[in-house]
Formats: sequence, structure tokens, C-alpha cells
Amino acid sequence: MDGGLVRVRIDLAYEGTDFSGWASQPGLRTVQSTLEEALATVLRLDSRAPLTVAGRTDAGVHARGQVAHADVPLPAWKSQPELGALLDRRLPPDVRVQSVTAAPDGFDARFSALSRNYAYRISHGPTGPDPLTRRFVWWHRRPLSAARMNDASAALVGLNDFAAFCRHRPGGSTVRTLLGLSWRDDSDGLLVGTFEADAFCHSMVRSLVGCLVPVGEGRRPVDWPADVLSALVRDPAVNVAPPHGLTLEAVRYPTDHEMAQRASQTRRPRRSD
Repeated sequence: MDGGLVRVRIDLAYEGTDFSGWASQPGLRTVQSTLEEALATVLRLDSRAPLTVAGRTDAGVHARGQVAHADVPLPAWKSQPELGALLDRRLPPDVRVQSVTAAPDGFDARFSALSRNYAYRISHGPTGPDPLTRRFVWWHRRPLSAARMNDASAALVGLNDFAAFCRHRPGGSTVRTLLGLSWRDDSDGLLVGTFEADAFCHSMVRSLVGCLVPVGEGRRPVDWPADVLSALVRDPAVNVAPPHGLTLEAVRYPTDHEMAQRASQTRRPRRSD
């Protein structure tokens, strides 16, 4: 709490199908603008309280474990002890608030995070996915080998410059620590890729999927993704996988007393050496 404001942590989930991504854009339906409008209405704010999010998802990408924060007036916060429930009444059915709490000192939804965990789901067969889950699964009609994709993924894990898998943003770093990347066949007949990193740059996960799928098909050698990574430039042979197969599953944070230290550490320039 500072200057009459309280930092509020909001845990939420959403289906990204009908959203133009997380970030507010003029004239477009986004998760950020939808949630900011609901928050301003419920708390009776004169203007929207800007939200900071852990992971800015693209259009069509879903989230099961998204985290955001906003700084709101202390009297407004105290006036609505059931804020989460009130927000859910104002929000459309494709956004749900899981919890709303006063954030610990130094908390920043983006910079305090230790890692983000995404899952990418692929139906790799001629019949396609269950029609009840088709909005969350990419139907890839050719069979894929999880073993080959895991072998190729192992060479990508670690601290690297992922420029070959990121859309360049002026002034932005493409150095990331990929903490884990693995594939498994689950009980629903889907191939599920799990991606964990300290952070992801724009289109990184979907580009990695697009690079690994040809390996799983057997059209590319297992060492091809590592070659693409080391080139440090986008390869036109790498297709970006569709957004609807991707879900932000969770964001991991340190203990409360380490929040500020983690945020300060994350703001430092990234280096791959």
C-alpha cells in the first residue's frame, strides 16, 4: 500500500478464441480491456486501473493460470470484500476470476515471476480431436513421434538466444532460459508439449512447436531445431503453429519476501554468455 493505493493480484482463466489477445487494442475485444472495464465498474473508479500481466498471450491463445496486478484506491478495495465474485458477475463467460488478493510487498505480476508454464496440444491422426475440445487442440493429420521430438527438444533447453524463434521487437532481448521442454502422449490420444521458461518472447512457443513438428513427422533430422537455434535468424522453413493449441497453464513466483528482489533481478538486461 502506497499513497492511498493497494496493489491487487488477480488470478484468472480465459478462453482466447474470441479475444484479440491479452493487450488492449483500439476497437478490438481483448482480455485486458474486458477485465479493466469490469474492475472499474465494480470498484466505481473514475478511470480504468491499468493491468500488468505475467504473460501477454496472442489472439486465440488460452490461459488456465494467468496472473495480473492493478493498483487501485484503498477505499475502493476495502469497500468490496467479495471483489472476485462481483467481477465474475460482470465478466463474460469466457473469462473467469479465480482469486483476488492484496499483493505482498514488491509483487509485480510480470517481473516477480520465476517462470511461465505453457502446454501445446496436438491431435495427430486422421480422425481429429474430440469436437468438444477442438478449440484447444491443433489437428495435425500426420502421425508424430514424441520420442523424436523429445530428442530434438533436449538441445534447446537452457540459457540461449532464441532470436530464431521470436518476432523481433525494437529494444527487446531474445535471450531466455528454457527450463524444460518435453512431449508426451496423454490418455486422450493427444500429443502434449510442456514448455517452461523464465519468460517467453513473442511467438516463441508456437515457433518452437512449428520447428519440432517436422522432426516428429520424420521430414527433418533430430538436430535440425538446434541448427535453427544457433543461426540466430528466423528460418522461413519454420512455420508458426496455430494459436488455439496453446494454453498458459501456470505462473510460478518466489516466496512473498523475495518478490521485490526477483523483480529487480528480472529487470536487468539479459545476456546469453
